[in-house]
Amino acid sequence: MPSAGDTRTPERISEAGAPRGNPFGARFVAPLYLGASLNPVNSSIIATALVAIAAALHIPVGDTAILISSLYLTSALAQPAAGRLAEEFGPRRIFVAGITLVLVAGIVGSLAHSLTALIVARVLIGAGTSAGYPAAMLLIRRRAEQAGHAAPPREVLGGLSITGAATVAVGPAIGGLLIGGAGWRAAFWINIPVAAVALFLALAGIARDPDPLRFGSPRALASRIDLLGMLGFGGSLTALMIFLDALPRLDWPALAAALVLAAALAGWELRAAQPFLDVRLLVANGALTRTYLRNGLTLMGTYVILYGLTQWLEVARGLSAYQAGLMLMPMGVLTALAARVVSRRAAVRWPLIACAVLLLVGAMATLFVGSGTPIAAVICVTAVFGLTSGAGTVANQTVLYQEAPAAALGTASGLLRTFGYIGSIASAAITGTAFHRGVSDSGLHSIAWVLVAISALVLVMTVLDRQLARADLHHTDQPPAGARNPGPAPSTEPTRTEIPRTESRSADMTTGTHTTPALDPARTALLLMDFQPVVLGAVPDPQGVLARAGEALDWARAHGAHVVFVRVALTDKDAAAVPAHNKTFSQAVAAGYLTDGTAATAVHESLKAEEDDLTVRKTRISAFASDTDLRAELRARNVDTLVLAGLSTSGVVLTTLRQAADEDYRLFLLADATADPDPEVHRVLMEKVFPHQAEIISTADLAALSTAAQ
Repeated sequence: MPSAGDTRTPERISEAGAPRGNPFGARFVAPLYLGASLNPVNSSIIATALVAIAAALHIPVGDTAILISSLYLTSALAQPAAGRLAEEFGPRRIFVAGITLVLVAGIVGSLAHSLTALIVARVLIGAGTSAGYPAAMLLIRRRAEQAGHAAPPREVLGGLSITGAATVAVGPAIGGLLIGGAGWRAAFWINIPVAAVALFLALAGIARDPDPLRFGSPRALASRIDLLGMLGFGGSLTALMIFLDALPRLDWPALAAALVLAAALAGWELRAAQPFLDVRLLVANGALTRTYLRNGLTLMGTYVILYGLTQWLEVARGLSAYQAGLMLMPMGVLTALAARVVSRRAAVRWPLIACAVLLLVGAMATLFVGSGTPIAAVICVTAVFGLTSGAGTVANQTVLYQEAPAAALGTASGLLRTFGYIGSIASAAITGTAFHRGVSDSGLHSIAWVLVAISALVLVMTVLDRQLARADLHHTDQPPAGARNPGPAPSTEPTRTEIPRTESRSADMTTGTHTTPALDPARTALLLMDFQPVVLGAVPDPQGVLARAGEALDWARAHGAHVVFVRVALTDKDAAAVPAHNKTFSQAVAAGYLTDGTAATAVHESLKAEEDDLTVRKTRISAFASDTDLRAELRARNVDTLVLAGLSTSGVVLTTLRQAADEDYRLFLLADATADPDPEVHRVLMEKVFPHQAEIISTADLAALSTAAQ
């Protein structure tokens, strides 16, 4: 393994860890889908068992609501925590640990003889199943980076959503069949064979995490995972659940405790070096925050019907658990179909609007459901909610993947589920309040009126969200997610970045005219910086910017300019030397996504190094970081002019350009071979900052500038 800051001529790009064949084949995705389905299936399968559990334990049906809320509360806490732990210790390790815990929970629940024991089993199920989804999202992103994809194929993320969405709705039908034939304990022991299969598939089909386990001192570990932030988050959610569970009685102390703990949590997270709940991100990234709220409200509406209607069918209409579950089967089928259709679309705004409209239509239709309503009509109403669940789950997950920071995808994915579980906890409170004095038609209609208000709010939020329209405009112009980044293709002409001509020329102080000085290729070095799969996945139009970099490389080869590949990667020694107060690299170390020796941190395969090229590995942002010998190499080659291209504009490009300017290099910046995760930041730097120190040009200008020097 090379030492920090090595410069080698040339570097042979390592394929270690790169998946062969189809990187997203069944061997890889099957355990992810099965593991991610454990939580939603346990969320919904219990619905048809509540009446039977109450009868077996000789307790009121209303008391069994704790079996719903306990799993949701645990899941709401554990989902983002599992995501953070997966970022810290490796997603495969956390995925396997979670499935193992589900096995234990299945045994505990199967042997339980009291409500307390069942609550313990549900808490364990909630904790274990919570690892599935955020770990799966991280594993999918890691797989895409290893394969050199800008993003995973849409059908892979769609499959994850379809699995979760479908099992939520099919769960009652499966539960009804199992419980009708094998009793209520089937809702618990079913986890044993399913988890065993998922564990076997995970061990066989998912590659080991490349990084060794790194604990450090207990204090350092607590800081890295923000243990106090997790505890504060858990305390505030627990107090909120107590308040909701007490409804219709108002438990003011619990509400006050929830608000005080939430305020304390926000204050702590603003000061934390590596916050568990990034408050600044939630405030700054409105699109991500709105996605959380929209997902939570939508699932609140869906679960209100799932639980409320199931209890109403069993009590008010006298159906068995099996019959009630069977009636919800069309809901599950349509959930899967809607999710599949939406997963094939790049656009998300109209599916989300359709989801909100359907939620409102279903709520209004529920107002007319009663004891005399034909069963076929009730099935039609549930079908509407199936369409809502499928479309909303997939579209919101797509927005999350687009908006969440790559390094924090595990935590962000967990938070998406957390907001869904908060909605589910609220739905249990709504159902319990409506049926407080008994399950009846009037109680069902009360639920429907609450649902009308929820769906109207979701519709307004979605229609007024302009970011959804902007995101659709951008992403529908891109190649399908998961397409391999192409190399330069002479026959294609992707859209180029427009260069502001008045600011791309240096001013002649005597005449006031603007000229662009010619460059001498023999004294010029082209710096291609951070064109690595791990970085490419975070910028818009990665294929386009990579193609422009390829064109610049072709120009350098044709005209005899020097070529320098700059990449960022950390050895274990480098990672250990990163201080906790270095926000950028401490988070990278925690996530493990800059590990040297992986395909994700190699120069992209389309940019081929040759014998005379330089390759610089850096351990900080600037190409001139103190532990590289780039300066000496450039001096040895008599280079006085640099042509810069890289990712990202606000990262390596900004720091390298400013430092190179201070060292008196003549600078040219290729605007169309440079990109940033934030297009507005890219624009401001290109138009307002960089022109003061560099010539802002495009790759098309290179040939003319080098010819002028001859």
